[in-house]
Amino acid sequence: MASVSVQSRDYDTAAEIAALTAGRTDVGAVVTFSGLCRDDGGTLEALEIEHYPGMAEGEIARVCAEAEARWPLQGCRVIHRHGAIPPGANIVLVVTASAHRAAAFAAADFLMDYLKSEAPFWKRNRRRDAAAGQPEWVAPKADDADALDRWR
Repeated sequence: MASVSVQSRDYDTAAEIAALTAGRTDVGAVVTFSGLCRDDGGTLEALEIEHYPGMAEGEIARVCAEAEARWPLQGCRVIHRHGAIPPGANIVLVVTASAHRAAAFAAADFLMDYLKSEAPFWKRNRRRDAAAGQPEWVAPKADDADALDRWR
């Protein structure tokens, strides 16, 4: 059963893995993806992430259930942060557990492709050098949509 959190606070990756695998002897592989806030140009003050509470969690849980139906997973944990995320800080964590690595890798890849292209979040870059109150919206990339299309 998947566990999904959309939260403003940071998370501890090692603690999340430990919680997912505690007391489990049927898990042979754990795959994690941790996404960080990147500052390509050195001008980012923060990445602002907005969502509709309840809707985002429900939609991510739906896609986690799809991953669990496609691959033999023993566990799935997704955390996505919202609010103002400074460069270098955690944004997203995906942890998948399975008896074998192929399923864990494929499910984590599938989930990240979904989160990058279709998860219900709105993102804006707040730059140090931008006019006050004028953050720039982050548009989805065609490459992200193409990556998700391979799972359809």
